[in-house]
Amino acid sequence: MAAELVIFDCDGVLVDSELLSVEADIECFGEYGIELSAEEIVERYTGISLAAMLADLEVRFGRALPGFAARHQALLRPLFDARLRPIPGVAAALDSLGARRCVASSGTPERVRHALAVTGLLERFEPDLFSAAMVARGKPAPDLFLHAANRMGAAPRRCVVIEDSRPGIAAAIAAGMTAIGFTGGGHCRPEDAARLREAGAALVIAGMAELPAALARVAP
Repeated sequence: MAAELVIFDCDGVLVDSELLSVEADIECFGEYGIELSAEEIVERYTGISLAAMLADLEVRFGRALPGFAARHQALLRPLFDARLRPIPGVAAALDSLGARRCVASSGTPERVRHALAVTGLLERFEPDLFSAAMVARGKPAPDLFLHAANRMGAAPRRCVVIEDSRPGIAAAIAAGMTAIGFTGGGHCRPEDAARLREAGAALVIAGMAELPAALARVAP
């Protein structure tokens, strides 16, 4: 039985955005007097929302960071406009799918729409774009994926989620969905495949050309 719905994360799965986001993170952090390495940012904050990252930073550094979200977006948008690219092979993989599809991202609705528009993928998903801003709890909680499935009229057990982060995989498993890990983004490290499997991914793929066969293998 084929999947009823395929749910895609956006950053690092549809668009190769994570390293651009890290650039914006480092510059924005510096303006607030915070120094973090790219490695720490990838390790600690990949897969969670900007709001969750901001909340963690405020606890870690013991102070509020007023205006951070707006400033971060102002720094990130021109990076996306100039350098954001789709994940190689993603358009062909999407066009080969027989199942319905949607996006469920930790990014804000504005960021998701902008990223997909810049990379020419928006028309393949619109209007089925879901953001952590729409639910009470972001990944690794299951709320976002359950919200997406409910809005799409799909049973969670018949949904397959494509994710590049451990919080995303954990959220999919908590939602009662099947998860496929993806390690084809520019930010991914050699150890990520094993870590996604440990988080609960049924399979891990390194390129979008592998997606149709992977979906057939894990069909709910």
